[in-house]
Amino acid sequence: MSVSFKESLKSTLRETLIRLNIDLTKNLKYDRLTRKILQAYLKPDYNCVDVGCHKGEIMDLCLTYAPKGKHIGFEPIPYLYQGLCERFESKAKILPYALAEANGTSSFQWVKNAPAYSGLKRRRYDIENPEIEEIQVELRTLNEVVGPERIDFLKIDVEGGELGVLKGGLEKLKQDKPLILFEFGKGASDFYKTRPEDIFNLLCHEIGLRIYNLKSYANGGGISLEINEFKSCFDEGTEYYFVAAP
Repeated sequence: MSVSFKESLKSTLRETLIRLNIDLTKNLKYDRLTRKILQAYLKPDYNCVDVGCHKGEIMDLCLTYAPKGKHIGFEPIPYLYQGLCERFESKAKILPYALAEANGTSSFQWVKNAPAYSGLKRRRYDIENPEIEEIQVELRTLNEVVGPERIDFLKIDVEGGELGVLKGGLEKLKQDKPLILFEFGKGASDFYKTRPEDIFNLLCHEIGLRIYNLKSYANGGGISLEINEFKSCFDEGTEYYFVAAP
């Protein structure tokens, strides 16, 4: 069985499970809730930014629900970047940068047999024998590369480097107050020495957003998380994907 056929079969199965609301794994649950959130939130002309674009699953949703918006994706792994450029040619702007707090260059840990785990720092890998190649990537800040265009939706999935992305876009995020979908969990973010308090204070107190778990927000908003609840999610590993909203 070829690799491409396996990937196609896996994608078809994933799509079927999402449409049937069958959450075999927490990741499938998050995928389903993400789709529900974006379908409800995005308007046709909304602008979206996808940080850690990977294979383009979220970018696909942005193009589906906001076809008239201006969209930007960031992916520093060379082969994924090239694939995204070919796939989204003329539909979205794809850039080969890792977003961070400041411009520069950095080593980057490319996990070749599990690229979704790749990031600026080594982290805990939930696979046997991770095959890691260290490459050099360019660092840019969100404030600099996005420019004057309004950001309506921002996704951050960078395997622990979330705080750096947010700090590098603080000026822009305070101005636009977009909906932010972000990953934050033990086993990744703690390798960057990021604490729940750091993320909570920046998003809630500096930018002026509120944090929700995906299920609560997808089902109408509900009650936002207080700092002790957000910290508990991190410490106990009960949730690792969240929404920050105005």
